[in-house]
Amino acid sequence: MTRPTRRSLAAALLCIGLGGCAAPGGLGHAETAPPVSSQSRPEPLWPLWTDTPSSSGTAVAGRVPPPQPLDEAPAVGPEGIEKVDVRDILRADKAMKQYGNAREIAGPGKAGVRPPRYADLTGDGNHELIVAGDSATGHSVLSVYTAIGGKIVPILLTGGRRMSAEIIGSDLLIRTADDGSTHMIRYHWDGRRMSVLSDEHQFGNAIAGPASGGSPAPRPSGSAPPAAQGPASR
Repeated sequence: MTRPTRRSLAAALLCIGLGGCAAPGGLGHAETAPPVSSQSRPEPLWPLWTDTPSSSGTAVAGRVPPPQPLDEAPAVGPEGIEKVDVRDILRADKAMKQYGNAREIAGPGKAGVRPPRYADLTGDGNHELIVAGDSATGHSVLSVYTAIGGKIVPILLTGGRRMSAEIIGSDLLIRTADDGSTHMIRYHWDGRRMSVLSDEHQFGNAIAGPASGGSPAPRPSGSAPPAAQGPASR
């Protein structure tokens, strides 16, 4: 057994006199623990199309030309993109034109356009428009539009089979499932478009709902409360 040195005894007495010392890496006497920050909980845009827990991976960046306004789309007034006819926007977009006259569908398993959703994905306080169309073959396409200088600009186009979408804070999480695996891509506004923040595959074909825990994110405008019950960027 080692004998305490004079220096170690003096240090111990000093700690006692000062009211206690902090343990290595811990808190000192009367110190309070820092608050624990909560994470936003995924909020499904179309709950009926949502059946697993969200996950994020490594950041991925791409280099493509900036998106351009839709020439034939209606102008956006001071009321915002919510007041623009969604069908007119779809008909002006070559990538979504096939859904411009499609019927609106209330649940999965049918061909048509899902109810439009609105959420602030760019962080400027204004809503973006999120539209998804389902085909008879089971493939879905999703597009996001923002208003810049009174013009409508498509900032994301993605697609896949058995698609579900969720809002996580100001990010958009897209899930698709096919061939026994689930593909999850998280998109984040980079100042010009919704770019890929994480890209992850999981084996198993179940698409799940929001993970539990954390503080709830604000519900996207136009979305219904959760019911019981895949990609390339522009």
